Amino acid sequence: MDIHGVAALAEAIRANIGKVIFGKDAEIRLIINALISGGHVLLDDIPGTGKTSLARALARSVDGEGKRIQFTPDLLPSDVTGINFYNQKTGEFVFRRGPVFTNVLIADEINRTTPRTQSALLECMGEGQTTVDGVTYPMARPFFVIATQNPIESLGTFPLPEAQCDRFFMKLALGYPAADSERGMMDIHGGAASPLASLTPVAATADVNAAAEAVKGVRIDASVRDYILSIVTATRESERIRLGVSPRGTLALLAASRTAAAIDGRDYVIPDDVKSVAVPVLAHRIIAHTQGTVRLTDTNEKLIEFVLDSVPAPLGA
Repeated sequence: MDIHGVAALAEAIRANIGKVIFGKDAEIRLIINALISGGHVLLDDIPGTGKTSLARALARSVDGEGKRIQFTPDLLPSDVTGINFYNQKTGEFVFRRGPVFTNVLIADEINRTTPRTQSALLECMGEGQTTVDGVTYPMARPFFVIATQNPIESLGTFPLPEAQCDRFFMKLALGYPAADSERGMMDIHGGAASPLASLTPVAATADVNAAAEAVKGVRIDASVRDYILSIVTATRESERIRLGVSPRGTLALLAASRTAAAIDGRDYVIPDDVKSVAVPVLAHRIIAHTQGTVRLTDTNEKLIEFVLDSVPAPLGA
C-alpha cells in the first residue's frame, strides 16, 4: 500500500463512522490516526455523547474481530486475559482466551474496575502480549483498544494513574454536537432500525496492517524533528507544568505526525501535522502545577496550546 492508499483507507473508515456519529470528523480522523499508528485511545467525556457508539462504529468498520468489556468493580484480570482450566476429559489444563484476544477492543468505563484489572489490560496495550501462568501469548494484529470513562463521577471509580494514562496514544473528548449535527442525528435515529446495526466493514485487518507499514516511510525533515523536540522540551521547562512529556510521548507525537501526513495524502511531514495532533497526544501526559504560576482556568489542553504558541514553527519545512 502506498500513501494514497492510506489516505483512501482513512477516508473510507471516516465516512462509514460518519453515518452514525455526526459532526465529529476531526475526532474520528484522530482515532483513525491512532489505529494506523498502532496506538490506543482513551475517550474521556460525559455520559451520552457517543463514546461507546463511536467505538462500536469503528469496530464494525474494520473486518476483524471486535469485542467489548463492561468494566465493573468485581471484574478480575482473568476475565480480561483468560484462564487455564482443567479439562477432565483430557486430564490437561487448557487455556481459554479472554476478550482481550481480538482486533478492536472496547473497554467501557475502564475507571470502574480495580487497578489490578486495569493493569492487566494496560500490559496488553503496552507490550502487545500477555502472560498467564508463566506462558506468554501475543496479541492479534492490529490490536486496538478504545477505552471510555466518565470524568464527572467519582463514587465507585478508580482513576487511572498518570503513569497508566501515558500508555494511551491519545486522549479525546467528543463534547456536545452542534445544533445541525444533533438535528441530523435525530432524523436518522428516529427510524425503527439502528444505523449502527446497518454498518458494514469497509476495511480489512490486512489493510490496516499495510497502512501501518506504509506510514513508516513518511519523511520527516530534520527541522520538523527539532520542532517536535522543542515542543517536548518546552513542557519540561514550563513554570506552569510540574511534570513534562515523557520520551514515550515524544515518539507518539512523531508517529502521529507521520500518520497525519499520510492521511492527508503526503509522504512528508509539515509543522501543521505536528500541531494537529499535539494536544490529544500530549495533554494527558503532563501534570500541571497546582499552585504558584498556574491559573485556575489552565487545563492540560490549554497548557499544550500555550506551549505550541510559544514554540516557533520552522519556516519552509
